[in-house]
Amino acid sequence: MSMTKPLSNHKTVMLQKLIPLLCLLLFSSTSIIAQEPEPILPALIPVPKTMQAIGNPFTIVQGTLILLPSELEGSPIHSTLNELMHTTTWLNGNFVFYEGNKPSTMTDSAIVLLLHNPENLQNNTHNKHLSHQEGYRIHVTPEQLKLEASTEHGLFNAIMTLRQLLPTEVEKEDPSRVSNNMIWTVPGVHIADHPRFSYRGLHLDVGRHFMPVSFIKHYIDLLAMHKMNRFHWHLTEDQGWRIEIKAYPKLTEIAAFRKETLIRRYGSNTYDNRPYGGFYTQEEIKDVVSYAAEKYITIVPEIEMPGHTSAVLAAYPEYGCQDKEYKVQTTWGVFEDIFCPSEKTFGFLEDVLDEVMALFPGEYIHIGGDEAPKKQWEESALAQEVIRREGLKDEHELQSYFISRIERYLNSKGRQIIGWDEILEGGLAPRATVMSWRGERGGIEAAKMGHDVIMTPGNTNYFDHYQGTMSNEPLAICCFTSVEDVYGYEPIPAALSQEEAKHVLGAQGNVWTEYIRTPEKVEYMAYPRATALSEVLWSDPSQKDWYSFWARLQHHFERLDNRGVNYAPHYEGQLKPHE
Repeated sequence: MSMTKPLSNHKTVMLQKLIPLLCLLLFSSTSIIAQEPEPILPALIPVPKTMQAIGNPFTIVQGTLILLPSELEGSPIHSTLNELMHTTTWLNGNFVFYEGNKPSTMTDSAIVLLLHNPENLQNNTHNKHLSHQEGYRIHVTPEQLKLEASTEHGLFNAIMTLRQLLPTEVEKEDPSRVSNNMIWTVPGVHIADHPRFSYRGLHLDVGRHFMPVSFIKHYIDLLAMHKMNRFHWHLTEDQGWRIEIKAYPKLTEIAAFRKETLIRRYGSNTYDNRPYGGFYTQEEIKDVVSYAAEKYITIVPEIEMPGHTSAVLAAYPEYGCQDKEYKVQTTWGVFEDIFCPSEKTFGFLEDVLDEVMALFPGEYIHIGGDEAPKKQWEESALAQEVIRREGLKDEHELQSYFISRIERYLNSKGRQIIGWDEILEGGLAPRATVMSWRGERGGIEAAKMGHDVIMTPGNTNYFDHYQGTMSNEPLAICCFTSVEDVYGYEPIPAALSQEEAKHVLGAQGNVWTEYIRTPEKVEYMAYPRATALSEVLWSDPSQKDWYSFWARLQHHFERLDNRGVNYAPHYEGQLKPHE
């Protein structure tokens, strides 16, 4: 499938001609000469809580001093800022490390980073942004560029904003393409900012189609650029197991590979007749986890259970309920294969999760729990005996028992589970966090029960949907979700009280890869919709303005272009495809 960026209709062509002029008049990250009654504010995404122009810009030159707290020497803050300075000046940053709360002398023409003690910021409304774990302030004058926060994560967010304050050429992967005569200026602004939600995520399914480590890192870079802080890595599926588990080598010898792949729409029975597969070694996963941590992004691994298990049962059929030959699936959909609730199955899963936890230090382990047909349990003498033994009403309560056992085990190791909203069926595990994908109903029900919730409804947050006129778009699974649909999403359902709404931790976008075979198409499907979601999750509802976002997005496209991102250029936004 060609990934050239389509123009949907003549309206788009006209808009493309007008957009550069409109954006030049409205937004700029560099100084321009104009007689404007009001200062021009930078085109930032996501838009900060407060931002005001305060005067002339700060200029970065070779040798510009960077004053950094000594405790941050060698930290990701140090390396991230050094990389940014190298991009602008072709030299490593001229760092001076200082002891204490602030430098003893505030040198003129310097970039100054301040890391405040959170305890000193309490009960002070002036510091409300800094008291937030991810909050920051930026103050730019011709003499000084000051970044402030109370945590390293906050300072990292400040650097990500600083990056957007610089001209878009800073994003070019090959610095030699940037003119040595480029003057790097940061507009004179005051910004005070912090996120609305604590969980701001993007998902990627590598079970259907495997993505290389180099692209996973690039995916993480784009998350950091948009101030997202969770990467949900969907590692196991009916069509492939993607994580090395040393105790069970057949998971990567057998379960990671399928004999062929469906190449047209579901039901076409057209296959490529080529073996397909791949997996990440534990060393590769450690590398990716470390890389994400340097961007202050936590990876949430997903190990599917009790359904979506065809691939693992092809390798270890003894953990299934039927005496049959299982296979790694070559097409899409929901399959009847399911883990049998035997003690040996739980022992296997605990062994697997032990190795997963050793690789992923984050609080959450996603255990799936979705689309688990019960037919094989209904026909299994062992499953029926477990129902009788445990006093369960039916197979739905058996699934709740299954999930609850896994939760207890993970809790005993200091971890928490996330599951898709099907884990509500038959009774919710005591401390589970629910990821609501079948609309908002599951999230509402869980929040009313006092459980934390991550919203990811399919109609707005599934980025495997079409996003423009279908005849001009590459093959997608179904439906239509525009950039404007994503931007209009509100993660707090109206049905929740103010107290219940506190259980909504945030939301994420999901990228399922049944019809996404390449990294280039992942980018095409995810962006700019993930950009819209980043503002939904970071900025306040009162700040949301589709036309403002749309105009800022045109400038942001230049930034994505310079990063080499194969985004979908659907400028018309609200136009829906023909039926």
